[in-house]
Amino acid sequence: MTNEPQRQSTSAPARPSKLGAWFLASRPKTLTAAAIPVVVALALAWGDLASGRVETPSGTFLWIPAVCCLMFALLAQIAANFINDYADYKKGTDGENRKGPARAVASGWIAPRSMLAATFIVLALACCFGLATLPYGGWKLIIVGVVSCVFCLLYSAGPLPLAYIGLGDVLVVAFFGFVAVGFTYFLQTQHITFDAALVGLAIGFATDNILVSNNYRDRDEDRANRKFTLIAIFGERFGRYFYLANGLIVVALLTAVFLRRGVLYHPLPLASVVVYLAFHFQAWRRLVRIGSGPALISVLAMSSRNLVILGVLLAFALAV
Repeated sequence: MTNEPQRQSTSAPARPSKLGAWFLASRPKTLTAAAIPVVVALALAWGDLASGRVETPSGTFLWIPAVCCLMFALLAQIAANFINDYADYKKGTDGENRKGPARAVASGWIAPRSMLAATFIVLALACCFGLATLPYGGWKLIIVGVVSCVFCLLYSAGPLPLAYIGLGDVLVVAFFGFVAVGFTYFLQTQHITFDAALVGLAIGFATDNILVSNNYRDRDEDRANRKFTLIAIFGERFGRYFYLANGLIVVALLTAVFLRRGVLYHPLPLASVVVYLAFHFQAWRRLVRIGSGPALISVLAMSSRNLVILGVLLAFALAV
């Protein structure tokens, strides 16, 4: 790879329309990472309510909080993408040697102030959907919502962005896993069961592999820009086995859940574990084979695909 600056006429991405720029800035491919935890939690609640594993005053599945949880998750993810786009531009992280997809602010498609304003507008809309869940979960959910919004902003913005000091993976597992699954399940059942916690952690680790593949690809640029992800700190070999370990943790957690429920060898639960493991190994082998460069974008896509496959299979396995 050369250090010579790339020419605008040959390497710059085509400028989209105004609406297209905002669509790309929302990073629609990442929205599955926000939706899957909610869908899995709702499937788990549906199955537990139908089987009588948990009892609630209503005894029925609640559609309004289900929709509100999904909308909150999607809007919060879009807000996180917007603030990440803005913050990385301000810090100079999205430079001309970026290997990943073009960013809206750094590419000049959207003004920095417009992106910052859009972040808070979308976050406010997310909060509206969060407030609509209060009749079902009580005022304590305000704390969950406020903490989620604060960390959404602090992930890549502020004087000490958490993604820049090796805490990005912890936040992904916590908020895309335990928080998203646990509290979506709580709104349906008024409980956070041990199974819900284990499922949440499994989804969190599966989601984190999307971030790990991204950080593995960008490790050299991140280090040069003083963005100290875990892989930028500990190096390529660590990142390679970090990715592998995340998937194995997912399989171990889900195996524990299905064993506790006595359904591990039923077709759908078994398929959830075996199919995910096979696709995970496929993505890991590709990551190791490529090693570095823009071609690693394909591993990012495979990691997102793996999460969707896991989420769909798991939703069916838990709902019946």
